[in-house]
Amino acid sequence: MAASAICLALIAYATLARLAGRPALMGHHEAYWAVVIERFSAYGLLGFLLSFLLPGRFITAGALVVAVAMGLELLQALTLDRDPGLLDVLQKTAGGIVGVIFAQTVLAFLPRPPS
Repeated sequence: MAASAICLALIAYATLARLAGRPALMGHHEAYWAVVIERFSAYGLLGFLLSFLLPGRFITAGALVVAVAMGLELLQALTLDRDPGLLDVLQKTAGGIVGVIFAQTVLAFLPRPPS
């Protein structure tokens, strides 16, 4: 639960922080593909962690990831030096859904505890 909360807090900070204070993987003039990888992997990790928090609830975990991506992108519209975009939401959503699918696949192969 703590890992999911920390991941969400870091994503929210990176999304809503002023452009000068935003963390960057390869500097502030990084290539577009690096930005796509950052978005995809951050939301993939969030989806993965949410799936472990909500095992067996594929739709709930996926809906949470989509809601976070859309909500933060809408909040980004209120920040003066940031620009929200539909393509950004799609990249983030795709990463989150891939993370959810991967985690649900891992969970399916883990042994269940005896009841």
